[in-house]
Amino acid sequence: MRIVLASKSPRRREILSMLGLKFDIVSADADESSKITDPAQLVRELSLRKACATKALLQQQGEWNDDTLIIASDTVVAVDGTILGKPRDEADAARMLALLSGRTHQVISGVSLLYGTQERADFDATSVHFCDMTQDEITQYVSSGEPMDKAGAYAVQGLASVYIKGLEGDYFNVVGLPVHKLNTMLRELLGVSLLALGRE
Repeated sequence: MRIVLASKSPRRREILSMLGLKFDIVSADADESSKITDPAQLVRELSLRKACATKALLQQQGEWNDDTLIIASDTVVAVDGTILGKPRDEADAARMLALLSGRTHQVISGVSLLYGTQERADFDATSVHFCDMTQDEITQYVSSGEPMDKAGAYAVQGLASVYIKGLEGDYFNVVGLPVHKLNTMLRELLGVSLLALGRE
């Protein structure tokens, strides 16, 4: 079986590598515009678009066969019904962090799997508790550059960890790929776990 990660995200690549999977990275441009306002439905839809766009690219290149497994994901942060993607600039990052300061928010990731003619799409959500951040702390964190390519403008596994009091749910979902949900979906689709897939 050929495993394809439909993402350029270094975090998702690191997670799959940590699990012992051998995979290729093939990322196709997918339309990410949407009028969907529900974060769970949005990430589910966008992850499926990414998977389908990658499958179409592989077919175009003559590299698709029925023993190819595509894994795609999309992540957003939601606070009080407001969806936060990646910040446009430093000012936008500071705005997002001010929204998260002293509050609990949700990180929602959609996951899609394509294998042969089969497809699965689902999502997972994790609650993250931020402590209060001063304006100086926000400015200092933004100036580190870390928030700029992260949904919600922070990295739970990076410098922002000093501001996170705790979380409820899958930690890896906050990093960018919900491992437990992915494992459950693989069992449903292929009857195999992530660990067994890594040993094949």
